Amino acid sequence: MADLSAFAITQRWPAAHPDRLQLYSLPTPNGVKVSIMLEEIGLPYEPHLVDITKNESWTPEFLSLNPNGKIPAIVDPDGPGGKPLGLFESGAILVYLADKTGKLMPNDPARRYETLQWVFFQMAAVGPMFGQVGYFHKFAGREIEDKRPLERYRDESKRLLGVLETRLDGRSWIMGDDYTIADISLLGWVRNLVGFYGARELVAYDTLKHVPVWLERGLARPAVQRGLDIPKRS
Repeated sequence: MADLSAFAITQRWPAAHPDRLQLYSLPTPNGVKVSIMLEEIGLPYEPHLVDITKNESWTPEFLSLNPNGKIPAIVDPDGPGGKPLGLFESGAILVYLADKTGKLMPNDPARRYETLQWVFFQMAAVGPMFGQVGYFHKFAGREIEDKRPLERYRDESKRLLGVLETRLDGRSWIMGDDYTIADISLLGWVRNLVGFYGARELVAYDTLKHVPVWLERGLARPAVQRGLDIPKRS
């Protein structure tokens, strides 16, 4: 049986199955990237709910694994060389799991890097911009009288959706016929923008042709449906 005692996070979220990969997360657009990935690849894992509304990601135990205080994070008892590995940042975790299992990442080196560029596109642009739309459109930011911040992030989010629209023209998935971690990284964010954030009309989502079809196709996948609700909220 794996010994995870070196990871302080297991003191607050004990592992009932220490031989399984441990997931510390919440079903947010970033969190569901990893739960969807784990459901897609079929790797045994144990999810732990980290309630960010209660600042649990800022506890000493969580910060011992991710000093940035953000979900998701993992501990893999069977990391490189058979040694336990702790890892944070959803994009890094997606790449790690793809490499570990040989799934959802092209084997061809050129296509691998092409896939990675779209993962980084999500991490660097889509996530931050869509998240700001959520803040200024739905949350506390909507009370700000000056609407220029909202307009700035709205316009940039519309532009980014346009980038996706162009990419998906003639393609079923970001990488064509191959469903990859690029799609997994983006699905939850587009879903959240037009759903939970209520920005569908704001970003003129219904004027798009290819992105909505891609999103619907992705959300129809059984592993995606499961992953969107893991860990279950209390």
